[in-house]
Amino acid sequence: MTGGGNSGIGGGGRPGTWGARLLAVAFWLVAWQLLSWAVDSRIILVGPLEVLARLGSLALTPEFWASVGTSLGRIGLGFLGGLAGGLLLAALAARVRAARVLLAPLMGALKAVPVASFVILVLLWVSSCELSVVISWIMAMPIVYTNVLEGIEQTDAGLLEMAEVFGVGALERVRMVYLSQVLPYFRAAVSLALGLSWKAGIAAEVIGLPDLTIGEHLYDAKVYLDTPDLFAWTVAIVVVSVALEALVSRGLDVALSWWEARP
Repeated sequence: MTGGGNSGIGGGGRPGTWGARLLAVAFWLVAWQLLSWAVDSRIILVGPLEVLARLGSLALTPEFWASVGTSLGRIGLGFLGGLAGGLLLAALAARVRAARVLLAPLMGALKAVPVASFVILVLLWVSSCELSVVISWIMAMPIVYTNVLEGIEQTDAGLLEMAEVFGVGALERVRMVYLSQVLPYFRAAVSLALGLSWKAGIAAEVIGLPDLTIGEHLYDAKVYLDTPDLFAWTVAIVVVSVALEALVSRGLDVALSWWEARP
């Protein structure tokens, strides 16, 4: 009886959780709308209804999707570069101690220096069109490197010894041992690096002002005191970020299932 009751609670946990989240979102949307009415100034604050209406009208224009696509493409390229670089350097540092010692100050500096400083410095070396690519790469690489290296170092030594005893090859060792051990660290790194790369890339666009990007529209909205546009583009940034994280998480699940199913 107890098991059945717990199962029922567990089974209803997810809908209940989503219901609570929706209520929380509804509460803050209502509070936002009431606050905008109280302020009664479209320059200072606009309500969610006006923002959604403006976002809907923007979404009907080709320029909106072209800007989203341009920003997404450049920032995505930088993120993928940082992901690949972080993985390769983590694998190198795990095997060669000298490489780990040499990379430690560099990764520490990349994580410590403010994004604004990087944006201004990089803008001296590359064009505004390439700025968001480089900044996204800089944001992603140290996070992936640190997390993956930690995962490799935390791999169960007993499993590695067993693989050695049974003569398991390098590729199979990665699939059977390292993949399961490092995956939680890799997932955390991808989630964190993706969010930071997206936000930092947009910030770089606001400073560099490349044509037909989200950052350019944010800057224009600020200059012309177009608060509805500013909020609408901000909501678009959040929506794309959430969709990206869900898509990447799903992609990791599919890739992992395919890898584990290999003979």
